[in-house]
Amino acid sequence: MSDSHPLRDSFALVGKSGDEVPRYFYSYLFLIAPEVRPMFPVAMGMQRDRLVAALGRIVADADDPEKLVPFVQQLGRDHRRYQVVAQHYEAVGQALLATLAYFLGEAWTPELQQGWTDAYTLVARTMVQAAEADSAVNPPWWNAEVVRHEQRGFDLAVITLRLEQPMAYAAGQSVMLEAPMLLPSVWRSFTPANASRTDGIIELHVRAVDGGLLSPALVYRLRHGDVLRLGAPVGDRLGLPVSEGRDLVLIAGGTGLAPLRALIEEIAWHGPQRRVDLFFGARDSHGLYDMPALTRAAQAHPWLRITPVSGADAGTFENRSLAGPVLRAAAWRERAFYICGSPAMVSATVRDLANAGIPHDLLHFEDVR
Repeated sequence: MSDSHPLRDSFALVGKSGDEVPRYFYSYLFLIAPEVRPMFPVAMGMQRDRLVAALGRIVADADDPEKLVPFVQQLGRDHRRYQVVAQHYEAVGQALLATLAYFLGEAWTPELQQGWTDAYTLVARTMVQAAEADSAVNPPWWNAEVVRHEQRGFDLAVITLRLEQPMAYAAGQSVMLEAPMLLPSVWRSFTPANASRTDGIIELHVRAVDGGLLSPALVYRLRHGDVLRLGAPVGDRLGLPVSEGRDLVLIAGGTGLAPLRALIEEIAWHGPQRRVDLFFGARDSHGLYDMPALTRAAQAHPWLRITPVSGADAGTFENRSLAGPVLRAAAWRERAFYICGSPAMVSATVRDLANAGIPHDLLHFEDVR
């Protein structure tokens, strides 16, 4: 594939204008279609970043349909929770072309306009078709009532929800969440800490992020009886199938414990059983907020061993890598590793494990770039 591509080159040129590009786009969109403004959060900073990232991904994969089509289809399904319908895509297309024309100036040629028009038409059609197909099998979101809210630390809560209707998901998948009574139109991703249950119970582990919007609201303001909205489950990088039946080493930092605990529960319920070692890291003992439940699980399942990492090993956590105590514990030949936590911790731990000779195809984690 050639490095030069009209859409890619023009997008790179527009990108030199930085944050002004998404600001112009949304200002234009809300001007020509004011009815869509309530679909977006009041604070638009993250939304602008998502727009640029999505456009960048589409342009980068323009010549690779095997990558582009699944990404665009998922975008279409995701936009159902914002109540986007087919008619809205016309206004978005007008705003996109107007934005490109404004920032490209004389470089905005008829040929380039046609190229972008054709590309957007294809993307919009693919998104609409995916959304329509998904609407035949899934609601735009699932309502979930808060049945328990446990404060496990000054900035951390374990929240138990009950779904109003069934939602099947695999351990390790994540869901987008909105608290419409607190912050309408603000959606963030969370991963359930339990396997899918017939009673519709979902447990979430939430830490209030400094400067965040939704997570502090969930930790400090959410109350029993509040109703949240959950988007459809997505993701497969932290699921059990990628381990190919191997014994596991699970490495959790803070609330990164949630998806790994779900994996343990799925193995306990559905098998096949295999040896599982979980290393749970925190700066101090207060951060090991879920040890009672983990201890009970280890007592019930002889194949599970729990190792808390704090206190004397706190230095490793401060340096963001949890690889040290893991590598000192055993050789771990042929084990599959799952690493989950903050982006800094995951990056450092994966780096150190790889440097110690753990094959890359045995390291499973969410992309934290």
